[in-house]
This record gives sequence, structure tokens and C-alpha cells, in this order.
Amino acid sequence: MRPFPPLDATATKIINLLTNCSSPSHLHQIQAQLILHNLHSNTTVAHHFINASHSLRLLASALRLFNRLPKPHVFIWNSLIRAFSHNHTPFIPFSIYAHMNRKSIRPNNFTFPFLLKSLSDFKGLREGQCVHAHVVKLGQLDDIYVQNALLNLYASCGDMGLCMQVFDEMPQRDVVSWTVLITGFRSAERFDDALIAFERMQYAGVVPNHVTMVNALSACANFGALEMGVWIHDFIRMRGWELDVILGTSLIDMYGKCGRIEEGMAVFRDMKEKSVYTWNSVIKGLALAKSGEEAVRWFIQMEQEGIKADEVTLIAVLCACSHSGMVEMGRKIFDSMMNRENGFSPGVKHYACMIDLLARAGILEEAMEMMTQMPFEPTKAMWGSFLAGCRTHGDLELSEFAAKKLVELEPGNGSYYVLLSNIYAEMGRWSDVVKLRRLMKEGELRKDLGFSSIELPQENVYEL
Repeated sequence: MRPFPPLDATATKIINLLTNCSSPSHLHQIQAQLILHNLHSNTTVAHHFINASHSLRLLASALRLFNRLPKPHVFIWNSLIRAFSHNHTPFIPFSIYAHMNRKSIRPNNFTFPFLLKSLSDFKGLREGQCVHAHVVKLGQLDDIYVQNALLNLYASCGDMGLCMQVFDEMPQRDVVSWTVLITGFRSAERFDDALIAFERMQYAGVVPNHVTMVNALSACANFGALEMGVWIHDFIRMRGWELDVILGTSLIDMYGKCGRIEEGMAVFRDMKEKSVYTWNSVIKGLALAKSGEEAVRWFIQMEQEGIKADEVTLIAVLCACSHSGMVEMGRKIFDSMMNRENGFSPGVKHYACMIDLLARAGILEEAMEMMTQMPFEPTKAMWGSFLAGCRTHGDLELSEFAAKKLVELEPGNGSYYVLLSNIYAEMGRWSDVVKLRRLMKEGELRKDLGFSSIELPQENVYEL
């Protein structure tokens, strides 16, 4: 329990002053009064002082003040750890915790959740494992809030093995436990495991919340699990949940990536509030469906409704133009970025979209010129798009040039050697084919096998 000792008149007055404190100079005056009346060891006063310091971004002053106490109460340290964790200051909460240990102040179950949260924010895996050992040693592992904080630490650091170990050892799991597990698998791009965890959650009888559903929908979108995504949408309808910006956008993204953009558009129309991310999901979905003209129409409508496009919006529109062969529209949008009409210059992904657009349309010289003049080094994706365009339009010399660039960028990828070998075969340069095949054999290079995934009715997703 939080210790709140009885307050005298001076302490009550200082707390009132802290509640209304609005400037650093005012806070320093109050701090002087704290020291003068020896009230900085009072946990109630200390709690209010830390809150005021946090709101004024003066937590360092609070830390220096309480470091002077010979043995502050654990509640003061917990308040400091909590404030610094909310302030997103790297590893300061861990330093405070180490200082507690040096002063032989025993932490309690309120110490660990915010300490572990701060470590998860900055991927402090090794420090987190030290804290985990202390949790076990001090007998605090039975607290579900501590367990969930440990889950979040390991998931945030990408160590799903340790995350699963903690999860499997939990005697009870709440919605937060399951949501952290699903989120961790999604962040690690283990989308099938995220969906398996989501199904297990249903069997366990734990009702998902909005955060659970957003992460499950993201896993569905990236894994192509349309049936599960539809089930989630039906669940949302049956529960009568309002389609807020995040949930609605997640549904649109899922339908777009699963090739059902019509259902995504219906979700868009049902939403009362929309953000730029919502519009981006619609435009990206239409781009994936190769409805380039429709995507551009929605982009124009977005601007007419006063929604300012961001970098992702213009990547999606350029992608739509590329898939639909809309060269002039793509040039117009790219030129607007070059002139900073949207407030930013084109990035590497915008250049990649334009190179893909030009290469697909057979405008190879312009694509090549763009790659040589842009302020970035051409990426593998750019050379890959350019090579695909060269081969489609029968330019074997430029195909050879692009394939050689890919080999230079990733000499250990056997697929690029096979591509270059095929180009030499088309050019009748059989001696070069033999040389490449020998190089591949000596380097033990192989072309990676491709695979596809399909979702059968009433079944799981299968990879072939």
C-alpha cells in the first residue's frame, strides 16, 4: 500500500503550492521550503513534488533532491521510476533501481512494472534479464502485472523464446498477457504464430480488446488470412464496437492486402472519423488491386477534403500509377514532390516507385538517368525493377548491366547469378554461361526456392 502519513499545516500548504506550480522558479522556491522544513522525506509531499517536476521537465532536480536522503522510502523510489519511465529517458529508471539496491532498499511489486516498461522502450534485454532474476529472487513473480511487464520486455526486444517461456509458466493470463504475446509475434513477423496465439486465446475464454484485434488484423493482413480477418470483423459487429480510426484503418488494411478492397471501402464509408492513415490504407488497397485510376481519384478527393498527404500516401499513389501504367500522372506527382509542394522531398521509396513506373512502361533511358542522378545509391529493389523492365522490353544489354549490379550488391545470392546466366544464354554468350555456372558451383550458390500461400475454405493457410 502507498504510505500516506498524517499531514501538518505546512505540508498541506506545500502540497497545494505543488498542485498549482507552473514555473521552474516557483518549483525551486518550493524545493527550498521542503528542505527547510525537512519535508522531503514525507512520502505524500515527495509524490506531489515528483509529479510537479515531471510536468515541468525537471525530474533531474527531483532525483538529486531525493538522492541526498539517507534511506528514502521505497514509495519515493517507485514514484521516481514511474515518472522517468513516462518521460522516456533511457536507462535512468534502471540506474535508480541499482541505486535502491546499493542503499539496501527492498523493491516491491509496484517497482517492477514501470522499471521493466522503461527497459522495453529502449530494448534493454540484458538489463531486463537481471531484473527478471531479482523478481524471482524476491518472490514477486506471482504478480500478474510483473509477469505482463516481463512478457512485454521480451516481446519488445524480439526474444519470443523467452517471452513464450514466461507466458507458459504463468498460472493465470489476462487479456493483456495474450495481447502482448500476439503483438510480439506480429512485430517479429511470425504472423502464423500470432494467429495461433489469437485462436488459443479464444479457446481459453479470454475476451479480446481493441488492441488485441488491431494486432490480430495486422497478422491477418500480412499472412493473407482472410477468413480469420472476416471473423474478427463479424466479432466487432456483434459486440457493437465503434469503428474508431485505428480499428477501422486496420480492417481496411486487412481487406486491401487480402484482395477484398470492396469490403474495405464499405468499412471506410462506415467510419465516422478518418485520419491520413485511413486514406493511405484505401489508396494502398486500390493500388494492390491494380485500380490505379480509382486510387488517384481517392487521392484527389483526400486533398479536396483537406487531408494533407504524407510520404506514405505518395508512395501508394505512385505505386498505383506504376501498376496501371499511368506515367504522366506519376510524373506529375513526383514533380510536385521535387518542388516540395507537399512539404517534403522525395525519399528513396518514392524514387523506387518512379523507377519501377518508368521501367514497366519501357522508358528505360529515363529510368537509368534517374538512378544515376538521384541523391541516393540505387538499391536492390531499384535494380530489380529496372532489370524486370529491361527484360520485358527486350533490352538485353541493359539487362546484363542491371544483373551485374545486383550481383555486386549481393554476391551471395544465387538467384542473381541464374538471372545473369539466363541473359547470357538469350544473347548466345555460352562461354559466359559456363563461367557463371562454374562460379556458382565453386561458391556453393543456389537459387532459393519460391513459395506461395493459399487459404482453403474452412482450413488453415498453407504454404506451397
